[in-house]
Amino acid sequence: MNANRQIIHMDQDAFFVSVEVRKDPRLAGKPVIIGSLTDRGVVTSCSYEARKFGVHAAMPAKLARMLCPHGIWIRGDMDAYSQASHEVTAILNARAPLVEKASIDEHYIDMTGMDKHHGTLKYSRELRAAIMRETGLPISFGLSVNKTVSKMATNECKPNGELSVASTGVQPFLNPLSIKKIPGLGEKTFIKLSDMGIKRIDQLAQVHPEYMTSILGKNGIWLLQKAQGIDESPVIPYQEQKSIGTQSTFRNDSIDVQSINFLLTSMVMDLAFELREKRRQCACITVTIRYSTREDVTKQATIPYTALDAVLISKAKELFKQAYQKRLLIRLIGVRLSNLVSGFEQIDLYSASEEQYSLCQAMDKIRRRFGADSIKLASGIDLQL
Repeated sequence: MNANRQIIHMDQDAFFVSVEVRKDPRLAGKPVIIGSLTDRGVVTSCSYEARKFGVHAAMPAKLARMLCPHGIWIRGDMDAYSQASHEVTAILNARAPLVEKASIDEHYIDMTGMDKHHGTLKYSRELRAAIMRETGLPISFGLSVNKTVSKMATNECKPNGELSVASTGVQPFLNPLSIKKIPGLGEKTFIKLSDMGIKRIDQLAQVHPEYMTSILGKNGIWLLQKAQGIDESPVIPYQEQKSIGTQSTFRNDSIDVQSINFLLTSMVMDLAFELREKRRQCACITVTIRYSTREDVTKQATIPYTALDAVLISKAKELFKQAYQKRLLIRLIGVRLSNLVSGFEQIDLYSASEEQYSLCQAMDKIRRRFGADSIKLASGIDLQL
């Protein structure tokens, strides 16, 4: 463990709810629940007041209504949440030396070496105050020697809190915590370890590496290192976040707009599936066409964070229509999704129906079993242009 690293983790408190409260201050202190307005959906986010009744994200809406019958339900506004997220990111990029946007509502900041010029804890407090002052949104932070410990520190001090864990205090901080609090530890692994009597991090940290490998494979060592406060993963600058894209060059130059839209649909579906498999969302989509004259035309749009086929297909077709103005033969078409962040679990319950969301999940399940090309929407069949 590199004891000289200084990593800040900043996380918005009940982010979606906070944005709704900013729009309507009368919601402050109320049991607000964001998600489906029907019993067939799920909870996407909820206020801390609602959590006191046992409500939590991903809970079936019907159960949430039973637990908190007086809850105030809001469908949600992904445009507003995305805009608020961009506001916070802009503030951090303007003030911090190295920022990674980890999801729509959390960021990592690497201050390593900067503590010679700034007291990192004091700097973190000033940064938090600036975000709350300029956006009107609450935020908490954890400060420690790596991303894992700083994130866990944030989780322990939320809401509206701060916690600094020095290198000498890492293991004392981690030891009494439940293993369930380790970021990335799934429910199945939690049950498996609990059945073995391993319930606290100090118990997990003492397990022999070979035994961890035997029961969990390569993930066993990764998990053991987390329990021991070891995490060398770097803070990746936000502007260097990778995009994903694809393009198709036609066998024969074409002016068949309907067939090109079919192909575009297929391309977007493949990219959206890749996004979801990587548990990512995008906030920008770009469509490029190349005419037979070899002139390229590119159209780009910023969109609310999503990884849902229907949203991306609709926007891609809109951009293609904007790009294709000369009515010349087309040689190539390309699509790129960028501004990627983690957070697949938040797709989308705002811009799509539960039926679309369920269809998306069902199609993904088939793809995982039979291959990425095993299923397509009828409008997305590749017509072999």
